[in-house]
Amino acid sequence: MRDTKESRLLLVLLIAIAFALITVDIRGGEDSPVDGARHAAATVFGPIENGVSSAVDPVGNAVAAVRDSGDRHDRIAQLEHDNAALKAKLGSDDRNRSRVRQLDRMLKTAGAGQYGIKGAQVIAIGAAQGFSWTVTIDVGANDGIRRDMTVLNGDGLVGRVTTVGPSTATVLLANDPDFTVGTRMESTDELGFADGQGDRPLRVQLLNGKAKVAKGDRLVTFGSQRDKPFVPGVPVGVISRVDPSGGDLTRTVYVRPFVSFTKLDIVGVVVEAPRKDPRDEVLPPKPKPTPTPTVTVTVTPSANAPVDGQQQQ
Repeated sequence: MRDTKESRLLLVLLIAIAFALITVDIRGGEDSPVDGARHAAATVFGPIENGVSSAVDPVGNAVAAVRDSGDRHDRIAQLEHDNAALKAKLGSDDRNRSRVRQLDRMLKTAGAGQYGIKGAQVIAIGAAQGFSWTVTIDVGANDGIRRDMTVLNGDGLVGRVTTVGPSTATVLLANDPDFTVGTRMESTDELGFADGQGDRPLRVQLLNGKAKVAKGDRLVTFGSQRDKPFVPGVPVGVISRVDPSGGDLTRTVYVRPFVSFTKLDIVGVVVEAPRKDPRDEVLPPKPKPTPTPTVTVTVTPSANAPVDGQQQQ
């Protein structure tokens, strides 16, 4: 429609009529005279609106889905982050619980032997001195640590202090080939000397070539003069093999250490020796042997079995 005087007049007239109908509809309420016309318009234009809505809704849903997908991605990323943090926390708690158990066992060992100890943590493996089996601990001269002090943990003998710095110290482990400690057999008191053999069992030379020993017997430290480098009564290990006696002056046995030298974490340095030899008091109780089940088999004669002296048909 062109912009003419008549078209402008018609537009003003339509606007006036529209306002008049709106006013009448508002004042009429539910009895509005245009209510019928509104229903008729809804009948005519309703299907068109539904069609347009059906055409538009998938697009809107797709947009919403993309938006929600982004939200879900963010939520998943947050959940994954929280899960990783929780796992790290649980791992840390497990580590702390493990250290608490180690400390508890070590304190029980020290209490049984009446050893005064200084707790320490293994912070490094190996040392510049060339020792093949050594660890570095986080205590030193400032903590009262001196050379040739016994080192133990909750399982038994770990080694001895060889080098001391202001805040750290080097410990020669009991399985090092240069390590030697005097031992005493549980109950029989047979004496010997244990030498480290790396990742193999300790080699112990018993002074009595005719000593009666058996697999499963246990050994503790004999102790040194003035308790350096070893205090008495620290568990060493259990005999795993006995060499046949060949009439030698000494007898050789092989001992599995109580301590796992590849899993060291919490250790204790004995800074005060016991007033008396604890003997075998520090050794853990011997495990009870597992009883071997006995099976009794009873044979019940079958009803169809032949009677003595008769053959089965």
